Formats: sequence, structure tokens, C-alpha cells
Amino acid sequence: MKNKKRNRQLPQINENIRYPKIRVIDTEGEQLGVLTPDEAQKIAEEKELDLVLVSDKADPPVCRIMDYGKYKYEQERRAREAKKKQHNAEVKEVKMRYKIDEHDYEVRINQAKRFLKGGDKVKATINFRGREIQHTELAKDLLQRMADDLKDTAEIQQSPKREGRNMIMLLSPKKE
Repeated sequence: MKNKKRNRQLPQINENIRYPKIRVIDTEGEQLGVLTPDEAQKIAEEKELDLVLVSDKADPPVCRIMDYGKYKYEQERRAREAKKKQHNAEVKEVKMRYKIDEHDYEVRINQAKRFLKGGDKVKATINFRGREIQHTELAKDLLQRMADDLKDTAEIQQSPKREGRNMIMLLSPKKE
């Protein structure tokens, strides 16, 4: 069984830096100039720190003298913070019939507003029973009315369309 850690690319630090010349930056952010990796490694060892490759895209590559453990911890902490702030938009559904009562309609509108303010998308569904399928125009008008009532908080992502015994419209939160 192969070791899975081999596949992961470790950042080039200390003796692992394999370039003939590198640009070196010290702990205060001052440039020390273009040196060989051995010279830069000696300077880092004198300060009891590590030499870390920051950018290999530059010419010459840029290395920084720093505490690698602290650097790695900061990177992981930033990644965790970014993950916390990330919101995955879900699709929340609001179901109704085309013959909906006015109060019930207001309840659905308030639900949709709450979902949209939470950053989620709203799927408005009108389902038909039996012969109600003949009244698709009334259902389309109701969905259009809903879109008009929510125009301050939502934009239509998918206009009303029939899918089997349902009519569906998809709304997404308005970009500010």
C-alpha cells in the first residue's frame, strides 16, 4: 500500500529549495537581495528560523526567512475562517395551488422573503390535481404576481414553466 502523503506537495523549505539564485526577504520584510540558497540558509540558521519558498513564479524565485510552523498555522487558520464565512445556497421550496387563498399567499410570500434574505434560492411550485391542469394560465399569472411581489429581494432565475403536473419558477437572491 502506497503512502498517500507522498502525493501531497510540501512547500519547499530550507535544503529542499533547488534554484541557483533566489531573492531573499527577511522577517521585517526587507529585501536582502539575490543570494544562493546556501547563503540564505546560513542567514536563516543564524536567526534560528526557516527559509521558505514563497513564490516560484518570479524570476528569481522569492524566499522568505520565517518560522515555518507559525506560517503553516496561520495558513490553516485563514483557510478555516474562509470556510466559516462561506454560505452554500440551498434551494428552498414554496408549494401552493393556483386557487390559493389570499392569506395563504401572503404566508408563502413571507416564507420566500425569509429564504431569500438567508441567501437561499426559492423554487415556487404550483401543483395541479385532476382537471386543474387545464388552468395553466392562471398558475402562470400567480407565479408572475409572486415574482412582482418579490422584485425587491429576488430576481427570476428560471421563468415559470410546466413540468408534468407542476408549474415551477426559480428565484434567486438579488445581488447588491
